[in-house]
Amino acid sequence: MNSAVAIRASRPDDIDALGRLGTYLVEEHYGFDPKRFIAPLPDMPRRYGEFLESQSAGPDRFVLVAEQDGAVAGYIFAGLEGADYMALRGPAGAVYDLVVDPDRRRQGIGRMLMDAALGELSKRGAPRAVLSTAEKNTGAQRLFESSGFRRTMIEMTRELDGG
Repeated sequence: MNSAVAIRASRPDDIDALGRLGTYLVEEHYGFDPKRFIAPLPDMPRRYGEFLESQSAGPDRFVLVAEQDGAVAGYIFAGLEGADYMALRGPAGAVYDLVVDPDRRRQGIGRMLMDAALGELSKRGAPRAVLSTAEKNTGAQRLFESSGFRRTMIEMTRELDGG
């Protein structure tokens, strides 16, 4: 039987766990396509943890964590964005990161985080939510589609340095 999961706003004492999970996100994406995604650095956990803490301090962005057995099992980073003429999109809530500890996946934690973030974005007035996902991240895509997201854009990348 799975332990209870509580979704809550991140706190400063979550920074190490957020950095560890954010580093996992960086490593996973770099593995998908090292030419497109940033490489993990030795101090990535500190950098990513500090990044998430700084982002959640603003009024339009937030980080929610899933706590299970006294540990951070995952997080979601989201926020409000205004109209974006480059993306041809009106105001929206944006989901930037969703990460669940690999040892705690397939327990519904990602769904709980997504539902909580979508509820918070709606409460803050977002008329829709958007997100991007790596082409090879099919597991995440299944979660997003089952959460009601539909495909609307395709990012394409070309290296300009001859690589």
